[in-house]
Amino acid sequence: MNPALADVANRILYLAMGSLAQANHHAVFSDPGTEHRDYICVLNAAHAGELFLKAAIAKEHPLLIFKDLFSLDDKQAETLDLDRLIKRGRTHDFEKLPQVLWATTGLRVANMDCFERLRAARNSIQHFCAPEGRSFRALSLEFIYTVIDPLIASEFGLFAIEYHEDFSVGYDHVVGHIVRSGLKFSIPPDFNLTEISLAEMLEDAASPYRDWIKAELEQIGKLELLQPKKY
Repeated sequence: MNPALADVANRILYLAMGSLAQANHHAVFSDPGTEHRDYICVLNAAHAGELFLKAAIAKEHPLLIFKDLFSLDDKQAETLDLDRLIKRGRTHDFEKLPQVLWATTGLRVANMDCFERLRAARNSIQHFCAPEGRSFRALSLEFIYTVIDPLIASEFGLFAIEYHEDFSVGYDHVVGHIVRSGLKFSIPPDFNLTEISLAEMLEDAASPYRDWIKAELEQIGKLELLQPKKY
C-alpha cells in the first residue's frame, strides 16, 4: 500500500469518535436553551455513522471509499499523494455506504430500516423542512445503538456508550436513556454504574429485555448491578 494512504482509516476513525460523542450527548442531554439539539442530534448521528462506515471500508483499503479518484487532468499522474487524493477524490455518498460496506467487507448494516429513516430525517433537516411531531432524539439513539454500535464493536472493539461529552458523570445518563428505550447495546468488560439504578430502570421493561440485560451482565461478572440501589 502507498505509505501516504496507510493512516487514512485511523484519521477517519478519530473524527468518527468525536462525532459519536456529540451525537450521544445531543440525543440524551437536554437543558433549557438547547432545543436545537432535537434536530442537531440527527445530523451528528448521521455524520458519525458515515465516518464509521468509511473507516470500516478504508480498513480494507483506503481507496475503496472513493467513487471518483481524479479529474481527467490527473489521469497521467505518476504518484498518488494524500493531498491530491483529498483535493480530487470524491467519496461515496452516505446512502450508498451500506452497499459499499457489504461489497468490500461482506458486512451488513445491522438495521437498514433505521438507517433509511435517519437518512430521510437528515435530508429533511438539512433542507429546513423537518416534519413536526417526531422524536428525532429517539431516532438518533436508535441509529447509534442499532447501526453504529454493532459495527464499531465488531470492527474496532469500541463501545458506543463510552463516547459522549459529559465526562463528569460517566456514561450513566446515556445508559439510562438506552435502557428506558429498550435498546440493546454493547457492554464493555469493565462496565459499571454509579449514578443510576438498573433495577429501577428495568421496572417497566419487557421480560425479554430484562433477560438480555441479565445475560450480558452475567457474562462479565456484574450481576450485582441488578441489585436495588441503596440511597
